[in-house]
Amino acid sequence: MPKAKNTAAETATEKEDFALHSLQEALDADKRYKPSKEELLRFYEQMLLIRRFEEKAGQLYGLGLIGGFCHLYIGQEAVAVGLQSALDGSKDSVITGYRDHGHMLAYGIDPKVIMAELTGREAGISKGKGGSMHMFSVEHRFYGGHGIVGAQVSLGAGLAFAHKYREDGGVAMAYFGDGAANQGQVYESFNMAALWKLPIIFVIENNGYAMGTAVKRGSAETHFHRRGTAFRIPGMSVDGMDVLEVRKSAEIALEYVRAGNGPVLMELNTYRYRGHSMSDPAKYRSREEVQGVREKRDPIDHAKNELIAMGVTEESLKELDKRVRAQVAESADFAENSPEPTPSELYTDVLVESY
Repeated sequence: MPKAKNTAAETATEKEDFALHSLQEALDADKRYKPSKEELLRFYEQMLLIRRFEEKAGQLYGLGLIGGFCHLYIGQEAVAVGLQSALDGSKDSVITGYRDHGHMLAYGIDPKVIMAELTGREAGISKGKGGSMHMFSVEHRFYGGHGIVGAQVSLGAGLAFAHKYREDGGVAMAYFGDGAANQGQVYESFNMAALWKLPIIFVIENNGYAMGTAVKRGSAETHFHRRGTAFRIPGMSVDGMDVLEVRKSAEIALEYVRAGNGPVLMELNTYRYRGHSMSDPAKYRSREEVQGVREKRDPIDHAKNELIAMGVTEESLKELDKRVRAQVAESADFAENSPEPTPSELYTDVLVESY
């Protein structure tokens, strides 16, 4: 028997299903951004700055100069650098959780004021009152640093609503982790963003372990880029250890969102080398597992190898590392020599208006 022709409803469904997969297909067809030597050097330097900065932050935490919690970004550098290098810093906004130092550095914010904030100094970007987990800069359109798991997703939807309301052409980028992906407010935010076609890119940084629980033990659906399907939000699965694939995926997502099509959900598959925070001994995974990722998938090593293949000498890369280390050391000295906030600062920045 001849196959019956599709009904109008079936055809519409097929088109919708294609729309949900079209961004992934575009990425699979051309996975990696093709940078100039200068661009790749810039990506490499930014990732190296984040790595060295976080190593220094870990040292200062051990010395008691950073209090409270401290969540390092070591291993995940390609995500923030690859994505944010594609943003327009004059109009786009970024919001994330409490593993936030790397995102600020990737947005070009001075390491000195970030390190001063980590150490609770008056010269910090939030006047020493935010610390590691709650940094914030309206000037740089960086809206935190949020300690409540998943809170930044709803706030990110609010930023996207503001972009649309003001018609300023901006896109909000809201980062969250695989653990936060199971929070209820995440799906309320997906629904509203899809209904109102808000200009937002939801970014799940899937580092495999939430706090200390492996993804497969805490999530029924471990392919997080599929989580937006119920809300007709197209998803993308990206190698978050390859800065060039991340950058390419960002361009595809931004083109879709800037065209007025509504949100995109991106899953960046990445890995953190340290525990969830500095107080986490990370005994839930083997040393061999971590070392295996370092040796085979490290984003900085991959970029270094590509630069060498482009003709950049190892000696010049060693000099670059020295300059970055000196920059980080300078930021630590600046922080240690800056005064703490005065007690009167407890009463400022509580309300937007003055009373």
